[in-house]
Amino acid sequence: MDAKTYNAQLAELRALRDDIKKTQATLAKLETDRARQITALAGYEKAKAERIAPAAGLSLADIVAIAPILAPDRLTNTASTAQTGAAVSSPQPPGEAVPSGIEHAQVQAQEGTVAPAMTRPTPEPAAEPEPPAAPSAPPTVPAPAAAAPLVAHGAQRPLPNLPEGADGDRWFAHTAKLASTHPNFTQQARSTVFLDTETGVLVHRDQTFRLDLHAASATEILNTVFAVLPDGVERIYITAGAPWHRQADQHPFLKDAVGAWLNAPTPGWRTDTGRGKDRMAGHFVHPRNPVGRYQREHGEQHVEIRSAGEWFDTDGAEPATIRDAFVLLWKALRRHWPDAVLMGSPSQTGRDLWTRTIPAKGQYAEGYPVLSEELRGLFHSTAGQGRTELITPPRVPAQLPALVEYDRTFAYAKHTWKAGVGAPRRVTAARFAAWSEKEQTKALFACGHWHVRVTVPEAWDHVGILPAPAPGDRAWHYPATPGTTFTTWAGGPEIHTALSNPRSPWKIEILDGILFDDGKPLDDWSKKLKEAWSSLTAQADLNGDPAQRTAAHLAARAVRAILLYGIGAFAQRPRTVTGTTPRTAERDVPADAEIIGFDDQTITWQRPTGFTRDPNAHPEWAAHIWSSARAALLSQRHRDDDTYAGALHAPPGSVVAFRTDAVYLTLPQNWPYHGQPGDYLNKGRLTGPITAPTTEDELLTLRDKGRTTPQPAPNNEGA
Repeated sequence: MDAKTYNAQLAELRALRDDIKKTQATLAKLETDRARQITALAGYEKAKAERIAPAAGLSLADIVAIAPILAPDRLTNTASTAQTGAAVSSPQPPGEAVPSGIEHAQVQAQEGTVAPAMTRPTPEPAAEPEPPAAPSAPPTVPAPAAAAPLVAHGAQRPLPNLPEGADGDRWFAHTAKLASTHPNFTQQARSTVFLDTETGVLVHRDQTFRLDLHAASATEILNTVFAVLPDGVERIYITAGAPWHRQADQHPFLKDAVGAWLNAPTPGWRTDTGRGKDRMAGHFVHPRNPVGRYQREHGEQHVEIRSAGEWFDTDGAEPATIRDAFVLLWKALRRHWPDAVLMGSPSQTGRDLWTRTIPAKGQYAEGYPVLSEELRGLFHSTAGQGRTELITPPRVPAQLPALVEYDRTFAYAKHTWKAGVGAPRRVTAARFAAWSEKEQTKALFACGHWHVRVTVPEAWDHVGILPAPAPGDRAWHYPATPGTTFTTWAGGPEIHTALSNPRSPWKIEILDGILFDDGKPLDDWSKKLKEAWSSLTAQADLNGDPAQRTAAHLAARAVRAILLYGIGAFAQRPRTVTGTTPRTAERDVPADAEIIGFDDQTITWQRPTGFTRDPNAHPEWAAHIWSSARAALLSQRHRDDDTYAGALHAPPGSVVAFRTDAVYLTLPQNWPYHGQPGDYLNKGRLTGPITAPTTEDELLTLRDKGRTTPQPAPNNEGA
């Protein structure tokens, strides 16, 4: 083979690669459509996996992984092969085989200690219908014939464990010379403009311009903005138009269209490579809120193109109104942080403001140490965020009498009053067993992360409580079938709810745990944000100018985003770097990179880089807040009203869905609402009969319709 033939075959290979990429995208879309169809079919009362599998061209295990409700008895009604924990009953009879396909979902043969049940008074609202007496099993779910525990379902995602011995001890040491400390500098504000790429309206301070944009490419936006503002700006917020989506029909996925827009040739400009200690160089490819970072070819001008949607849903507001919202936000924050500066995103702003609340004196004046990379990785793999679950027939009626949405107002702000601090301690099953019941209860109520074996009560007739790993990256489901046993990691608030819920305590066996001292590292930060939110919310309610009311409302939403995404930023997920390489220099693509897009001139790729030495990485804080929020979605006490709210205080069979901070029910509840963080707000209601949604799109369609339908009573009245 000569060089000419070699180069020709390389060109053919690139063409094949491009065709494969396009075909894979088409195949992925078809597989997604197939999964949705299977989920819809699973809602039929007489649906069987054995009939759906050949129609879908999948195995029985694949069907069950997509729709666990279709699991046949022979895949679920299976005893564990080894249960050595002292409290686990009904061992598997000798010689009974475990069906292939569920080995990795077996109950672990690890010794555990049963956590004590926690009792509490459970007053029910007077207007709420009395729930029926709990039967031995829900009417729509047959009770297991044998005493052996059920397995959650066969295709569980494996979760990491803490290693034994010295290797495990090493995980509990903080990362050397890495801690969150109070900054010794003041952030510099960046000159910012607001641009609607549909109308061409550009707002800079108190000036408004009209730009003539045709393609709204990055080059056109940069050159046109700098033509009218020659002194330059450093940040351009796109308020409407989403120019990165204009050629979405030419790409299989939105992310591909965004990548193509960001990486298109920009004569006179190049991708920003950073300045000083700025580690946020390069473009950020996001399907809806991307960030383009550019620098002049011959000059020191740096500029970002960002989406205002990072902060709030603009709801068609004019650029001038959105600019006013940012001004109101800045003023509200300045009342609490004299050096507050609005950074590019709410997560960056949130973490910067938090660092300015780190005490200069006292126990943590030296800062908050960062966990070892191993423990950070474990939290990343085992601590999910919001609960998203759609409950379909036959677990709910095929025809719903109503669909009522309750959304927790500014939910995460309610759960920041404490978080884990200090050196983490390992709590093995043996150590937990050696404690008194009082010590065990105290530990489970504290800030901890627990490796547990869970058994759903035999008489359980309500929704699941604890998350279990499901197939897919970071996917979770919530087993609720009586007698089901599964192994998972869960936060202290959810463990406490499982043991003290108003219906029946779950059986929780402690296998291992990570326990922290209780502290208040986020309390001051959160209180200031809540005060800013309350002030802006009041302005939105009382201002007589419609435009200023809208601006104040958007500013309040921005405060919510600062707290919400600030908490998410503490989680510090493994970083993925996105880059581009000219097609003429294809050999320069990193060997461990995945090609995610390409055109005639540029190859776009991404590669994982693991965890960075981030001094503000505290996934233990994010995990505790997320666990607290999921627990409150099920049961939350209102002390002033001497009552409880949450899904477990609604009748069995009435819960249709969970979406992060919201729960959807088939009947209204008389839950108190005072406009405080964490309160349940009745945001929408549809009167039935309504066909039960079987897909997320159907649920969202009903939700939007319910929000626009006139309500019979304000807030939560009318139960």
